Amino acid sequence: MPKIKKYTKKNGTTAYMFDAYLGKDPLTGDKKRTTRRGFKTKKEANIALSKLLVEVDELGLRRNEQITFQEVFEEWFKQHRREVKPTTVYALESKFRRILPFFGPYKMKNISRSHCQKAINAWAQELKTFKDYKIQANQVFRYAMKMDIIKRNPMDYVTMPKLKHEMEYNAELEDKKYYYTREELRSFLEAIQDDDMAYAMFRLLAFTGARKGELYALHWSDVDFDHKTVSLKKTLFHMSGKKQLQTSKTKASRRVVSVDDETLAILKKWRSKQIQRYLTLEIAAPFESDDKQPVFTVYNQMKHDMDYCRLAYLNEKLEQIYKNNPELPQINVHAFRHTHASLLFAAGASIKDVQARLGHTDIQTTMDIYTHVTDEAKEKTAEMFQKYMTF
Repeated sequence: MPKIKKYTKKNGTTAYMFDAYLGKDPLTGDKKRTTRRGFKTKKEANIALSKLLVEVDELGLRRNEQITFQEVFEEWFKQHRREVKPTTVYALESKFRRILPFFGPYKMKNISRSHCQKAINAWAQELKTFKDYKIQANQVFRYAMKMDIIKRNPMDYVTMPKLKHEMEYNAELEDKKYYYTREELRSFLEAIQDDDMAYAMFRLLAFTGARKGELYALHWSDVDFDHKTVSLKKTLFHMSGKKQLQTSKTKASRRVVSVDDETLAILKKWRSKQIQRYLTLEIAAPFESDDKQPVFTVYNQMKHDMDYCRLAYLNEKLEQIYKNNPELPQINVHAFRHTHASLLFAAGASIKDVQARLGHTDIQTTMDIYTHVTDEAKEKTAEMFQKYMTF
């Protein structure tokens, strides 16, 4: 409770004053104070203080009653965007374009559990990633609780719908490949070895576990031929129609991986081919500055220059490969990362080894995604058990 204080004015007379804490702004969380002076008596100051505190309580109550989801979102997002990378900001803006029509104009105090459940059900009907939309909307509700705008989070009580494909047996899904075996990978690479750049790219994906964006962002300065390593510490992304580089999201993602001699030889061969292409096209390439020279580039006819690959480049290339080689089992680009993990397990690598090489922050991610092993490893496990059980 604020105290009434007696003080002496410049003219020598005495008066009373108080310094009062008015609480926090319901949206920003900033503390607010006020000082009032010049009261002739202590009683007069006390009356003014009591009146002020009542007004503050009523104003705060009225303010909380009127705050909308849109207002809370804007205040939360203004702070949150300072803590995340531009790509995350871009993704959040996209998600909230779907979230705000459901909640934006409504007062926070009026948003019910039923309202939240209807939103979740609607997202589940049209979005495979509807669970992520729930997570993002939930951040705004939690911020509102933190700011004392609401007492309970209505999103905590929703039931997440199960999608049809999660409940029904799907033979096609059961047969879908998520990685290559050693023999399948060998066949794939043999089929594309005449395409120098594609061969180098898919070889690097399968033999390092690099992500697609990490591969696009590689510069020749990231390849250490002497120490036989590749540095994976940045990624390429597109925002507002422009290609940009940014550091990898987590500390674990920023890693240096060892590379085998054959893969390094393939990269050296590709580098020579790349130089020849630059010379043929009469493009000045900054070979004297490897930190500026991407490992994988495509010709930009408009600028008569070499540029980073488009994000869809490998997807389109893989589609073309399968079209030209229908006998090959089909997987997606990310599955080459799965392939690397699976073959590491088959070769005897530990969970911790795979976690470090693939750049997972949480070991649970490694265990959840990559506990599948190749058929060869499964057979070895059965043989080991049979051998142990033989009397």
